[in-house]
Amino acid sequence: MDGIDLFNIFLQTHKPQLQSYGVPQLFWENLYKKLKNQIFDGGLVFQLAKVEYENGERHTTEPIWKLIVSAESGISVQDPNNIYLIDHAWTYDIGNARQNLIQVPNLLDRMCLLMGLDIEAEEQEKIENVMREMWRYNQSYSVNYGAIEDRMPIWYVMDEVGSAINHSNEPNFRAVPFLHMPEGIIYTLLFPIKDVDAGDEVTRDFVEGQTKDPQKRYALLLPWIDNTFENESFEQIEPDIDYFSTGHVHESLPEIMDELKADPSKKLKVFSHYDNVNNYLTDPAFEITDNKEEADILWLMSHYKTYRELSLSSPHVFVNQFPYENVLTIKDLLSIVCRRKATDKLYDPDTLETYPAWLPTTYNLSTELVQFVAYFTRRADKDLDNHWICKPWNLARGLDTHITNNLYHILRLPCTGPKIAQKYIARPVLYNRPDINQVKFDIRYVVLLKSVKPLRAYAYANFFLRFANLPFALNNFDVYGQHFTVMNYTEEDALFHLKCADFIMEWENQYPDYPWKTYVEPKILFVLRQVFEAAIAQPPPKGIAESPQSRAVYAADLMLEWRDSEMQPKLLEINFTPDCQRACEYYPDFYNDIFKCLFLNIENPEIFHTLD
Repeated sequence: MDGIDLFNIFLQTHKPQLQSYGVPQLFWENLYKKLKNQIFDGGLVFQLAKVEYENGERHTTEPIWKLIVSAESGISVQDPNNIYLIDHAWTYDIGNARQNLIQVPNLLDRMCLLMGLDIEAEEQEKIENVMREMWRYNQSYSVNYGAIEDRMPIWYVMDEVGSAINHSNEPNFRAVPFLHMPEGIIYTLLFPIKDVDAGDEVTRDFVEGQTKDPQKRYALLLPWIDNTFENESFEQIEPDIDYFSTGHVHESLPEIMDELKADPSKKLKVFSHYDNVNNYLTDPAFEITDNKEEADILWLMSHYKTYRELSLSSPHVFVNQFPYENVLTIKDLLSIVCRRKATDKLYDPDTLETYPAWLPTTYNLSTELVQFVAYFTRRADKDLDNHWICKPWNLARGLDTHITNNLYHILRLPCTGPKIAQKYIARPVLYNRPDINQVKFDIRYVVLLKSVKPLRAYAYANFFLRFANLPFALNNFDVYGQHFTVMNYTEEDALFHLKCADFIMEWENQYPDYPWKTYVEPKILFVLRQVFEAAIAQPPPKGIAESPQSRAVYAADLMLEWRDSEMQPKLLEINFTPDCQRACEYYPDFYNDIFKCLFLNIENPEIFHTLD
């Protein structure tokens, strides 16, 4: 097979990557040759220069190194050889970063030298310094195939040459990630976009393509270019109607008819995509069917959008979703909706605590980045706790979620997908696990929605609990078992099982002044009621739409926070089609009770708390 054939095979595999990252075709063949022969020839045309500062006074955002063009003839944008392979010094996922620095030989010292950190410090201090500073050097890459876990961002630090490239608003080079399939190795490709003379500094745009908004751009560049946001407002305004519909699949609204009531004289046939419904719905009033066309109830796991069509073609059929329920189940929309309950004022000017008190302060890092930076800065000026949990607005299970008080860390996260920043609960109410000691825990209430007009909603009395696996402390935020409670998706994380009745008995021992049934739970039910009131307060797409054929089940996750000597429930999120495996195992009649409440109007007060 000749060189042309091999090059064409290379293109078949890599052309989509090259095109998506905008690598000019001029460079493709020489890139292939350099990859094939492992030619790293940047040393022939570039040289590193260490930046010296007077009296050693360097702002943390100023560079340690610069990369200078050393080729006497400079570098031409038209020369097909001028594409260079940059190797990566460190590739990792965030959960293993600390472990890498401890275990990989010479990695810690190499990172300290690369980042200009004190290499003579104690090991623990060096690790903390690198963990703080690496967000000025990190790059990210992700693949668009495979299971969701396989598509999580891969973070990497380029080698000394790549890490010495500094930012410019008028760059002369681009640097893009590139996965070489035969090796399974990610490189960075460096190539000119302007002719560059000998002695010129190599620069690139660190926030290339991320925004055209000047203020947002200034915010994203804060890890490298110091700026002030003290005069910017951090107040949040509810966006217009376009925000709620942009990026979401259109949903048709049903033809409104009278309330749909099931025929009690016949069995209701249930078509379900969910094994737990099929296995645990055993009440004789219902019958499982695999024929969707004959079903009286559609219990679906994927998003349903065609409510008008259903109301016209099958007006007798129920479906387990409401139009525009995404105002609850998408994290950024949920925070917008809940802020409608901040009736008197948006925030306390002294403590900067935002309202309603049961909603953690939440900013969308795509649309409210400038406001977030202003708020973060204001809290820092007042020496207030500034720990934040940043999570994708469209993922669950703690995936791609970060906890930090490092502003630079937070500002780098939107490049891996849309995120919200939510104020981390720094003073959680803890539970004393007999095997571990004081740990974080969260509470999940299953919530049923039967009607929007009027609002009819219920909370399943048997709530569910999730516990951290390590004692809580406000440190080591990359240690999953210390700060997260979702343990049922990985085999290595032990799941601490405790039913709510046993939990309440132990709670009364641990917190005798805060009885669950008369102090804590009423506060939680109040929050849930407030949430649903806010979610139906405005017409779609800004609120849940009326739909007589709709019934739905959600999972609301909450934590408890100390506010002086009071316990304040905090709403974390509301989940679409939640995993109810544990509910079924603990309470085998779970789906029997749920279906009887939703479809037969059997509302047992011992099983359901009414939220209206």
